[in-house]
Amino acid sequence: MTLPTPLTPMMRQYQELKRRYPDHLLLFRLGDFYEMFFEDAERGARLFQIALTARQGAKMAGIPHHAADAYIARLVRAGEKVAICEQLEAPGKGKKLLRREVVRVITPGTITDTAFLDGAANNFLLALARSSTELGLALTDVSTGEFWVGEGGPELLDAALLRRPAEVVLPSGLRGDRSLCDRLSQRGAVLTFCAPEMFAPKPAVDALCAHFKVASLDVFGLGGATVGLQAAGGALAYLRETHGGALGHLTRLQRLLGTESMTIDETAVETLELFPTLFGALNETLTPMGARLLRQWMLRPLLDPGVIRARQDAIGGLVLAPAARDGIRRLLGRVGDVERLGSRAAMRVAHARDLVGLRLSLAPFAELRAAIPTGSAPLLAEVAGEIEALEELRTLLEQALVDEPPLVLHEGGLIRPGWSEPLGQLLRGAREARDWIAQLESGERARTGIATLRVRFNRVFGYGIEVSHAQAARVPAEYIRRQTLAGAERYVTAELKEAEAKVLGAEERIRRLDVLAALAEVAHARGHVRPVVDDSGVCSIVDGRHPVLESRADRSVTPNDILLDADATVMILTGPNMSGKSVYLRQTALLAIMAQMGAFVPAREARFGVIDRIFTRVGAQDNVAAGQSTFLVEMVETASILHNVTPRSLVLLDEVGRGTSTYDGLAIAWAVVEALHDRGGGAKVLFATHYHELTQLAVGLPRVRNFHVAVREWNDEIIFLHKVRPGGTDKSYGIHVARLAGVPAPVVERAKALLSELEASRAVQLERADASQLGLFEPAPHPLAIELAKLELSRLTPLDALNILADWQRRI
Repeated sequence: MTLPTPLTPMMRQYQELKRRYPDHLLLFRLGDFYEMFFEDAERGARLFQIALTARQGAKMAGIPHHAADAYIARLVRAGEKVAICEQLEAPGKGKKLLRREVVRVITPGTITDTAFLDGAANNFLLALARSSTELGLALTDVSTGEFWVGEGGPELLDAALLRRPAEVVLPSGLRGDRSLCDRLSQRGAVLTFCAPEMFAPKPAVDALCAHFKVASLDVFGLGGATVGLQAAGGALAYLRETHGGALGHLTRLQRLLGTESMTIDETAVETLELFPTLFGALNETLTPMGARLLRQWMLRPLLDPGVIRARQDAIGGLVLAPAARDGIRRLLGRVGDVERLGSRAAMRVAHARDLVGLRLSLAPFAELRAAIPTGSAPLLAEVAGEIEALEELRTLLEQALVDEPPLVLHEGGLIRPGWSEPLGQLLRGAREARDWIAQLESGERARTGIATLRVRFNRVFGYGIEVSHAQAARVPAEYIRRQTLAGAERYVTAELKEAEAKVLGAEERIRRLDVLAALAEVAHARGHVRPVVDDSGVCSIVDGRHPVLESRADRSVTPNDILLDADATVMILTGPNMSGKSVYLRQTALLAIMAQMGAFVPAREARFGVIDRIFTRVGAQDNVAAGQSTFLVEMVETASILHNVTPRSLVLLDEVGRGTSTYDGLAIAWAVVEALHDRGGGAKVLFATHYHELTQLAVGLPRVRNFHVAVREWNDEIIFLHKVRPGGTDKSYGIHVARLAGVPAPVVERAKALLSELEASRAVQLERADASQLGLFEPAPHPLAIELAKLELSRLTPLDALNILADWQRRI
């Protein structure tokens, strides 16, 4: 950066502020514009597509202050961190340099403005710390008040990254860990490196205890935590840097564990198309906070059958009470995002219309509580019992606020005329501002006895009472300090804090009710049934349907069965492309996830032994950035499955080995099936393949079963029946699929001719003969050959021999 020489006083002021926020795009208020200078100007001009100009050798670009929100939203979506600098005094005669300060910091992980946020998704900030043996992490959503803390290994970090954090805060010492930083950046998160002191162990614990007003963090189940609390302390310190002390809505810490829910890794989330596909099919929620909770339930299916049954009871109760369910959903449709509105009010950043939105959202609470059929399920009774009607707060907002408020607070006109006589007096006095200020100032001096008390006005904070720090002890006792400003203090009352706490507790019950009612609505509308979820180790589905396909009115869905248990743990599924093998695999996993969420499933009946993890290797993709080919990615994912599979895992494998030569691919696929059968401990495996030779595994491996997707041939065409039936198949129908895909007729006919020649050639016959002599595994003997070797021919009568031959002929 080339600086003009010499620097003007204003540019020195800018440089000092920029030094404090080096990683932020600094919006510097100059009159009616926010200006950017030097590198910030170049970056801002590129992002906003505005003109880049220069003044006195300094590059600059500006945006009008009245349209700043729209521009800031674009910056946030681009992953930028923004520092907003305001003029803290009005221009006047003789003033050469106005006082300016950064009054607001916006980063991707600390946004609270609903205009910048996706209502159906959390906006998490992830803080990381590391010891010699494990990682500590903290997930916070300052817009909703959620705060999760955990410590563990790479799997816990994977679970955190599934929440798609918008920003990751790390100690600066981790900047050199390129492997970790690259992994975080690949997930799309903005990385922010902070001073290591923010993560120091003792200050972190002390700060957390002070914030949550507890003597020990044992009350949150975190007494034995170490590096996790360092991460939590770093997150809290960073939020204080961006939001000051207005964090009262962060009221509890929750333990983030990797063992209390089904593990679904990034590959499985993408392969199964959980978002947006399954989420879109199930999301009948009516509030943004309900949609966010549904997303969390999908990412963290339960492992405890008792908790699952509690959710099922609640959903079942709502399914059987359609009138009550309709009434609940009608009332939920009137509830806004109480979670985020309450958080913004607690942080003192709510717009006037936020407060009116909160008022409207509170109106249905009493009716909601009365509408819940509490006798049908304990969970519904619990939700109903914990919904606060908040009538006093709603009445206060109803009486105090106008129906159509201005957009921002400083415009005035928010309070109904005549609601407050003291306020009326203030407004009447404001019409004669100088006299009013003088009267207020003298009155407050007399009341408090603080002779140096001053009443001041600035364009950001409006009117305020300034008390010097030396006189702070004489501030009235009924006031609670909220935030320290330059030469002044801000206060709240105990009554207001109590009202906040009630609002922030109510949202949790409302969002849970919204999800339960939404899943009940889906179950009722689509004929879903309640699955049995237990510790049996069985995966049994009768007439199961794909939950996404059935949600589309323009498509019919063919139901299918599956049964995997202790006697049959591996399914070899053969059939042509486009027949539905991948759909069948995904359908099984999606129904398992729905069942362990507590939802009903699309089937005639279903039973699932609790699944602890879902592994997927479906589809072809490469990783060019990491220098990995399609086949290498396939092998990396397969290796991960073999290393991490457990007896309670569900494994989906589709066309393993197809990315290399026939012999190599078949050998790998065969060995993978053997390993999962012999060393998987009973893991449930669905293996879709075009290698028909793999059907021979059912002869030698007792828990392998063959199935195929049925097709019908008619007039040299094939019709896909999408029905899974027992037994293998020995045809791929590849040329038929090529015709369906639109391959030109001459090419199809030539392929048919070549296939006939190849099948008739000795080379193909030899390949088939050698298929069982690849060297990596012993050939599987034919059952009839085993019986023949055991016959004692000298003792056979001619009649016995004829009977045996007849039996063999029948079996062949």
